[in-house]
Amino acid sequence: MPFSIATWNINSVRLRMPLVERLLKERAPDVLCLQETKCPDDQFPSAAFRRLGYEHLAFNGQKGYHGVATISRRPLSIVEKRQFCGIVDSRHLATRVEAGGHSLLLHNFYVPAGGDEPDPEINPKFKHKLAFVEEMRAVTADTPDFSASILVGDLNIAPLENDVWSHKQLLKVVSHTPVETEGFEAMRMAAGWVDLMRMRVPPEEKIYTWWSYRAQDWEASDRGRRLDHVWSSDNIKDALVGVEILREARGWDRPSDHVPVIASFAWE
Repeated sequence: MPFSIATWNINSVRLRMPLVERLLKERAPDVLCLQETKCPDDQFPSAAFRRLGYEHLAFNGQKGYHGVATISRRPLSIVEKRQFCGIVDSRHLATRVEAGGHSLLLHNFYVPAGGDEPDPEINPKFKHKLAFVEEMRAVTADTPDFSASILVGDLNIAPLENDVWSHKQLLKVVSHTPVETEGFEAMRMAAGWVDLMRMRVPPEEKIYTWWSYRAQDWEASDRGRRLDHVWSSDNIKDALVGVEILREARGWDRPSDHVPVIASFAWE
């Protein structure tokens, strides 16, 4: 049976619960990983998910900021809520889920945005982001307790030239500066992760998952970036059926500035 995972920076799960319900009704992924939930654990809208058939929930939240949650039709167990840079800020959640005869370790990440000034000497938010990405080297794709691993989330870096609307114009803009993109790709490869989106779409083609709220007409200007990612361990990359970016969700009522990305797998 096919197995699908959706990842989405929802920018407040309670505010945008109608959009989440629409996604689950229309696309019905097996697992949904949310970022920037902005919700303490005791206020997470669990009942709404259970009514939709998603009875297995795990979350790592806090009031007003950050937060990640993993919601599943299949049994789910929490493996870890890792802290990075010595800061307790609800940016990671690792869960176990069974699919295709595999015991999968599923990482759900929300990497710091990094502020506006791409200089770690004067911008502590940017310094934190770089340190966070460097620490992610310890989150490796191969682990002895699981048969395969998947990592998804809003990683807040567009690493390749065609992951942004203009490589030249964004070289000094946070999310696409060389110090970020080079460190990001070095981390990914050192930890053994496969970039599943780019395995399906060649580097010569544009991919966007985020469009700024600042644009008067996001669709007409189409100044997007690929900030949301889907990675896997090498041993399941060939099981990937496809990765779909739901661009139309950016035009839904009161949308997030990110859109859902859905990866589907099929095992023989």
